[in-house]
Amino acid sequence: MMQFIRAIGLGLLVALTFSEARALDLVSWQEQDVTIGKGDDALHGTFLAPDAMDSYVAVLFLSGSGPTDRNGNQPGMENNSLKMLAEALGYAGIASIRVDKRGVAASAKAGPKEEDLRFETYIDDAKAWLAFLKAQPLVRQVWVLGHSEGALIGSIVAQSKDVAGFISLAGAGEKAADVLRRQLAENPLALAMAEPTLKKLEAGELDPDANPALGALFRPSVQPYLISWFKYDPAAEIAKVPGKVAIIQGSHDIQVLVLDAEKLHAARPDAAYTLIEGMNHILKIAPADRAGNVATYNDPTLHLAGGLSEAVALAIFTP
Repeated sequence: MMQFIRAIGLGLLVALTFSEARALDLVSWQEQDVTIGKGDDALHGTFLAPDAMDSYVAVLFLSGSGPTDRNGNQPGMENNSLKMLAEALGYAGIASIRVDKRGVAASAKAGPKEEDLRFETYIDDAKAWLAFLKAQPLVRQVWVLGHSEGALIGSIVAQSKDVAGFISLAGAGEKAADVLRRQLAENPLALAMAEPTLKKLEAGELDPDANPALGALFRPSVQPYLISWFKYDPAAEIAKVPGKVAIIQGSHDIQVLVLDAEKLHAARPDAAYTLIEGMNHILKIAPADRAGNVATYNDPTLHLAGGLSEAVALAIFTP
């Protein structure tokens, strides 16, 4: 069933929206830098914890593809989307860890050579962060929230029986190779050039003869990672999650489509499904046209889309 969320109750004050709760400082919180691993292999993140609570639910945030940091930013692209979401949840008494993934920002030194990177590297790191979060003394329950590519990683990590639930936020609904086909279809010639390589990679084979015109996509050093990524089916993985599941999608997302969310929901029909009108891929309200939509990606002054933090919190707090 699709939900359109406007507000969430906080304790006895069931009529308050998140913005009203924030104004009243119903729950205050603190942040601290945290680290797992040692030396150059250390991974870094931010642990946000509510004040003066005996225990709390905690959420592991997993960011999207590319050099996306703990706050949802990339070099030359600052929007603070994940930072804003963590803070909004903090006002509802929900703790979180958001992390710089291996090779990115403060975790840059831990990055392997490109030819040695595998999708499983990110899965293993997420499992390590999950263990760290579960070990925090006041955490009574753990959830996983994955954004974009992080949603696929999250759906795999959340298959642990110790995870209470999983939230897919702008997560793809089909294998990465098919997502690439969909994106390349805007240029039929590019798709035709890519298809032989895509088929080989899907079969687990390297392609030394990939078309040079697509070198940025299929360079030899990245092909092992693509092989490891292409084998995972988001719909199959989300169906395996033993805990509660929520699927949240924006209607104006130009990178992951409403169709993707519908495919995930078809695979997991018991999931709470929320479509947020006007929300784009970086979780802000944006116009439908591509130029105007992309312009929001580098504007940290824009607020989160209304209803997003409410949908996340409702997923966590609804029995």
